Amino acid sequence: MQSLYIPHLLQRTERTQTILIDDFIPGLDTLMPFRGTLSIRHGGTFLDIKVKGETIITLICDRCVQQYNHRIVVDTSEIVWLDKNLSLPDIPQETSLSGEDLSESLSPDGHLNSETWLYEQLSLAMPLRQLCGKNCQQPISDCSQNPSPIDNRWASLECLKQKLSQ
Repeated sequence: MQSLYIPHLLQRTERTQTILIDDFIPGLDTLMPFRGTLSIRHGGTFLDIKVKGETIITLICDRCVQQYNHRIVVDTSEIVWLDKNLSLPDIPQETSLSGEDLSESLSPDGHLNSETWLYEQLSLAMPLRQLCGKNCQQPISDCSQNPSPIDNRWASLECLKQKLSQ
């Protein structure tokens, strides 16, 4: 995907460009390409960006440390403001910000990097707590009988738990 020159949207029908996506997203290691649509509508002073699609990614379970596949489905939209006076202000470290300061904005004569925007949306759609299933259990190890647990990253914790329970 290429970056989109924002003024070109004004020349399109209904000021909208829809992109069909069937490609891997750089920086996101997925098993299959992202398949979906990205729609960008120019609203005069803002861009209305919508994406709908899915892909599959391999994650590592936080509890049992095994790999598992997870389907990421996105169906989201975002308003990006177009600001002619866009500049990066020098904000002192101890400054309080309002909600308006936390909105996304671009220059109306600039470019939208749709690939980066899509990467961010997919990253936000990933689960915060990565568990391979409802019945996932941490590897069990008996430090006195078997010094090497299923996954040696849990060995120290198992030994500490046994010492505390005695």
